[in-house]
Amino acid sequence: MDRAQKEKVVEELGQIFESSGVVVVAHYAGMTVAQMQDLRAKMREVGGSVRVAKNTLAKIALEGKASAKMADILTGMTVLAYSEDPVAAAKVCDAYAKGNDKFQILGGAMGKEVLDLNGVKVVAAMPSREELLAQIVSCIGAPASNIAGAIGAPASNIASILSTIEDKAAA
Repeated sequence: MDRAQKEKVVEELGQIFESSGVVVVAHYAGMTVAQMQDLRAKMREVGGSVRVAKNTLAKIALEGKASAKMADILTGMTVLAYSEDPVAAAKVCDAYAKGNDKFQILGGAMGKEVLDLNGVKVVAAMPSREELLAQIVSCIGAPASNIAGAIGAPASNIASILSTIEDKAAA
């Protein structure tokens, strides 16, 4: 890899560290190509990506970034899993690590916060953006349906009273 290619990789990694909601760092030594492709596919399903890069280039890319302290966990054969959704990559990595003992989570970063293994697990346990939006919509929608039901109930009561009066008048 020549200097220009290295500069391009450092720039790409810098964008990843700046724009991602969460970055998870893990060891992947001993994983097969098929296992790595499976991990990449699972990350794509949630809108995330997986990137293997040299630790020295990643450390250079981290210089001056909010998550610069994450450089301490970049040792050995590491892979970066990242997503814009602050929870998605952590969820996928945590689930994948449970089924594959060769994939070991080291930690990660969420904004300025550097995460250890337990921090990544806590983030993975949080609801995703879509789950939170669904909860908010249901909370907003419930009072509206209750109001509509309350407004509609008197009208149906009045209609039944009028129909009873009409029946008595006809008799």
